[in-house]
Amino acid sequence: MTFLQGLLTNISERTRALSHQQGLLKDNKQHLSVLTEMCERLMQRDGEASQILTAQQALEQYSQLDEEEQEAFFSLLADSYAAEPDAIHAAYQVYCEKYDNAALAKLFDACEPRRQDLLRRLNLCPGGTYELVKMRADLLKRLKKSPALAALDADFSHLFNSWFNRGFLVLESIDWNTPAAVLEKLIRYEAVHEIKDWDSLRRRLDPDDRRCYAFFHPATGDEPLIFVEVALCKGIPDNVQSILENTEETPLSTADTAVFYSISNCQSGLKGVSFGNFLIKQVVQELSREFPQIKSFVTLSPVPGFATWLAEQRATESIVLSKELEALLASESFDTSQVSASNQKELMRIVAYYLVEAKSSAGLPLNPVARFHLGNGASLYRINWPADTSFKGMQQAHGVMVNYLYRLSHIEQNHEAFSQHQSVVCANDIRRLASQASQYFTADAKA
Repeated sequence: MTFLQGLLTNISERTRALSHQQGLLKDNKQHLSVLTEMCERLMQRDGEASQILTAQQALEQYSQLDEEEQEAFFSLLADSYAAEPDAIHAAYQVYCEKYDNAALAKLFDACEPRRQDLLRRLNLCPGGTYELVKMRADLLKRLKKSPALAALDADFSHLFNSWFNRGFLVLESIDWNTPAAVLEKLIRYEAVHEIKDWDSLRRRLDPDDRRCYAFFHPATGDEPLIFVEVALCKGIPDNVQSILENTEETPLSTADTAVFYSISNCQSGLKGVSFGNFLIKQVVQELSREFPQIKSFVTLSPVPGFATWLAEQRATESIVLSKELEALLASESFDTSQVSASNQKELMRIVAYYLVEAKSSAGLPLNPVARFHLGNGASLYRINWPADTSFKGMQQAHGVMVNYLYRLSHIEQNHEAFSQHQSVVCANDIRRLASQASQYFTADAKA
């Protein structure tokens, strides 16, 4: 421990000295200029301790950049830290002559952009991984307007898929006794059903019939990557208010269903890195061990995008609905208790069509939540209405929610059906509703 403490003290002193030197540089140079110089220095073959310090200071400089400087820095990485065409061509010529593993390895090295090596070196310092995740979050905001940065994003994605491999993820159970620093992050990152205050959070974590699990990574400390909230129930619930607002606990001896009612990705910089499928499957295993009597594992999922899709169909006159339903949908809000049985049936048919038949150009369901759960091996089990009468629930899906069923014996079969054939595995009554919805679509829309 004495050696380790001495080493850390030495690094800390050198960091402070370097910070002081760069504080003087700020009077004459912009943060971007200093960062550019540090990146070049980092690419040189210095000692490891020196590289750790340089990486730390480079990331500190990056954190000071304004949006315009960030754009310039990303453009620098995309252009000046790309792979060298001449080196690729030379390595390819050697490979064409020899066709051996050594030549192939050199070709791989030549094809790798220099910026991947730079990102690895920036990752050397303590906390570097999380800073790079935040850096990619900044990059993602610019991709739409700056498509030339897509190659840089591909490098981030390539590295993150390795660094955040399932083998490095740690599953943690979160409850009311978890440190407040982590609980605060749950409130901040909740993306499905807003957690308004600490009392609301406590209702989700403290009762015996509630569970919460999150994936963490050793390099990101107490920053969760993704978390799922679970309610243990008797029977499959058909609305989220019964879960969020109910103060009566379900006796664990009578609970037969685990309901995943909220799944939130926490780090936008890790977009495209798959966590959710591993999380749900491992949580199912954990709950099965703890509660052998629980046989049903379902979600109570939102249907984001349904209201927007339906509005587009109505605006283009691709769909013709009853006057009563049109009037309801046209209003900013409506009392669900006043909706007739026939209008409810009409809406359910349209929802079923959206989930089962509405596809992208790639042949996949338009709904992102459907793609996620069907891709994980779940089946579309039930459509619920009214299921979420909150402002958000009414705005994004007219109050509709759905249950996806994770039947352990069918997960692999369902996953294969979806991934290989884009098949939407669903209950027969849902497929029947989707078929009945064809009566509402115009001939042009059907064509």
